Amino acid sequence: MSTIMEEARKGVTPLVRKIAEKERVSEEFVRNGIASGRIVAPCNPIHNPEPAGIGEGMSIKVNVNLGTSRDMTCMKTEMEKLDVALKYGADAVMDLSTGGDIDVIRREIVKRCPVMVGTVPIYQIGLTAARKNAVVEMTEDDMFAGIEKQAKDGVDFMTVHCGITKQTVDWLSDSGRLMDVVSRGGSFLTAWILHNQEENPLYKNFDYLLELCRKYEITLSLGDGFRPGCIDDASDAAQISELMTLGRLVKRCREAGVQAMVEGPGHMPIDQIEANMVLQKTLCHGAPFYVLGPLVTDIAPGYDHIVGAIGGTIAAKAGADFLCYLTPAEHLSLPDVEDKE
Repeated sequence: MSTIMEEARKGVTPLVRKIAEKERVSEEFVRNGIASGRIVAPCNPIHNPEPAGIGEGMSIKVNVNLGTSRDMTCMKTEMEKLDVALKYGADAVMDLSTGGDIDVIRREIVKRCPVMVGTVPIYQIGLTAARKNAVVEMTEDDMFAGIEKQAKDGVDFMTVHCGITKQTVDWLSDSGRLMDVVSRGGSFLTAWILHNQEENPLYKNFDYLLELCRKYEITLSLGDGFRPGCIDDASDAAQISELMTLGRLVKRCREAGVQAMVEGPGHMPIDQIEANMVLQKTLCHGAPFYVLGPLVTDIAPGYDHIVGAIGGTIAAKAGADFLCYLTPAEHLSLPDVEDKE
């Protein structure tokens, strides 16, 4: 069965037509973008969200993060957050739940959400392993079974930290970083590699991951596990080496007919943002770029929505395609409904 990318290589499809109409561009422009990988249209048929294009020549899209924690597990609250996000025009939502019945919460969000839904599968996989023993006791089978379960639930795009390798983890130890690994998924896999002294299963078995993506039409969001956690760490060797690896994986995705975008840095000084956008587009062959913020200062807890808006504006002007919002609660707590309004 052909994927969305492969169908676009054959000609204009109904999905292409709908995106072209929404974006007010030609059908051929959208078709070429999806066929080449410069535009992605996350759409798991099980969910079948409203058609949307992310990437070159498309309007900038905005993602809203939802999800429970160990201490806040109320399904009703998450549904209220979803309603607020949709009310104000979110183009996508990500369920980052880490507490309560994660499967039920995710399925309800997918069921009720008309726009693209994303997840970070390693969160649930790692936490499940931790309840039994420890995060580092995850098996390769656990990882891929968790990814496939979420694909079967209708998730449209998934963040996967495939750019963290055994070699780059070794380099990280000597990097002199102030904040080391601040990505939760990145820290899970870094710890797994150090404990097991084995290669990252998501990198080692990337071809199998692509098979799953083809089967369920999953768009990969290649995660930045070594993103800088403070502006002093921005543009360092750990961040850039991972980005180079992701660029190679983008090419493998395209060869397999799998859609892929690349995630970018969180903390970054203003004068480095434009250069990072250009570098990503160059190293990752024009793949859509998904950034958190960026946050242009480390000293504004409680005001990160403003700091992130500054960085996001500069990033979007310089070539970012997909922005993840930040709330005032960033760095402080799990946001409530008021934070999303």
